[in-house]
Amino acid sequence: MSSFYEEIGGEAFFTDLVSQFYAQVAVDPILRPMYPETDLKAAALRLQWFLEQYWGGPDTYSQVRGHPRLRMRHAQFKIGEKERDVWLSHMKSAVDSLEMDNEMREQLWSYLVMAANSMVNQERDF
Repeated sequence: MSSFYEEIGGEAFFTDLVSQFYAQVAVDPILRPMYPETDLKAAALRLQWFLEQYWGGPDTYSQVRGHPRLRMRHAQFKIGEKERDVWLSHMKSAVDSLEMDNEMREQLWSYLVMAANSMVNQERDF
């Protein structure tokens, strides 16, 4: 039985997804300041490794970084609904740019929305 990772296209798929996403983050006035690196390649690689591992690919993320602990790793950033929505907008654009069947698209998108929602760590501004 093959994994989601294999069925969706493996490393090539996740490389394309992350590349499309970070091309938008690189010029985004809300998200770009959250990345201290002058070059987003390291952040992109970490996201790619994480997604590949989550979806049944190689465990490179855990080998290099340890347990994902996503909320802890993102706690230093102020992530409110606005930041989440911008992140999701860029990720939706990246997902929509790639070929995949609708069932896989829904499965991937549901996870990304859940993950983005779980990163929110700021109260709503009124």
